[in-house]
Amino acid sequence: MTASVAIMGRPNVGKSTLFNRLVGRKIALVDNQPGVTRDRREGEARLGDLRFRIFDTAGLDSVRGESLEARMSAQAETAADIADVVLFVIDARAGVTPSDREFAARLRRRGKPVILVANKTEGRGHESALLEAYELGFGEPLSVSAEHGEGLDQLYDAILPYTEDKPAADAPEEGPLRLAIIGQPNAGKSTLVNVILGEDRMLTGPEAGITRDAISSDFEWRGQRIRLWDTAGIRRKSKVTGKIEKLAVSDALRAIRFAECVVVLIDASLPIERQDLALCDLVADEGRAVVLALSKWDLVREKQKKLREVMSDLEDVLPEIRGVPVVTLSARQEKGIDKLLETVLVAMERWNRRIPTAQVNRWLEAAIERNPPPAPSGRRIKIRYGTQASTRPPTFALFGNQLSKMPESYIRYLMNGLRESFDLGGVPIRFSLRGGKNPFDKGR
Repeated sequence: MTASVAIMGRPNVGKSTLFNRLVGRKIALVDNQPGVTRDRREGEARLGDLRFRIFDTAGLDSVRGESLEARMSAQAETAADIADVVLFVIDARAGVTPSDREFAARLRRRGKPVILVANKTEGRGHESALLEAYELGFGEPLSVSAEHGEGLDQLYDAILPYTEDKPAADAPEEGPLRLAIIGQPNAGKSTLVNVILGEDRMLTGPEAGITRDAISSDFEWRGQRIRLWDTAGIRRKSKVTGKIEKLAVSDALRAIRFAECVVVLIDASLPIERQDLALCDLVADEGRAVVLALSKWDLVREKQKKLREVMSDLEDVLPEIRGVPVVTLSARQEKGIDKLLETVLVAMERWNRRIPTAQVNRWLEAAIERNPPPAPSGRRIKIRYGTQASTRPPTFALFGNQLSKMPESYIRYLMNGLRESFDLGGVPIRFSLRGGKNPFDKGR
């Protein structure tokens, strides 16, 4: 078990910059606009030889009630409750503000150990703020510049006592299944994640676009360890406006590249848009296993009609990845969750499936006999044999003559045949076409 550290403070004091510095990668969205971070983000921090779990949180806010800001602040305080120590960050340029004093009082009432961090201390003019910081009651403030990496040696000494009594966790033999959930804004992604995890891990509400960062959470389901990413809503490119939304969408696309399987979530209570199905194509282009989930199924009246429409649209829009599994669910009623995760595991098995070369060639021989390759310029394309070169996704190598002239339609015919014969529905398939050497070609 490793130590847990929560970074807290009012908005725009540099919490996400410090988080990125400690994690060693720019994974939290950073911008001068306050309130960019909303959900708490977890990461594995490294500081010298120290390894610990770290939380980036939304800026603490004094508002109460059910507003978005209040829910963001509640998420931050939840991180404080589960952490071993809190890094309370203030802006040394701005000095100690009334908000800092209020939040310091709230942290003292929680009874957690607090390390006071005065950020943005590069240059001059912050000495008075360091003196003011003593009044917060957390002892001597650490002078740090997260942006420039200054003062991290002091931070090391401050965190060290909280990690010394934490034995290092044994490295797992195999990493968790990496699963991302994507969809348009307000499709119900964060609500679904909360139901799967069994806790209010993500901010939810009627407002579209609440989630900005791609937030990962680890859990276990029927003995399978899973790392689950909740992502920002992905709209059509022409509709994406503002720097923050562009950063959020970019973070969601990065989560797809890190994932092994991606659930594309569609709000079934609304008419299905082409953008919804285009997301499936986007996932397939990245070579990931695809599962299509229809959320808010409890609000759909003519269920069979809606299901037929979706299946028909899949065939029309995405003929090259036939057999995408479709799951209906209602996160609000907690229905269909087990079925979704079962389908994910099946998709992963297909994505990792390896087919013996003998079976591939028996299938290939029958496929060519049913529909021989075309003969461009009067010379017929000849496929000699094939083999599976790799998995994740299944990739097949074909050997023969003039394969570079093989039309896309025939390649698609072979792909669909492989899916039907070896149960690879919904899995992207890749082909590597390898021609034979011409003995009369003198190295040209």
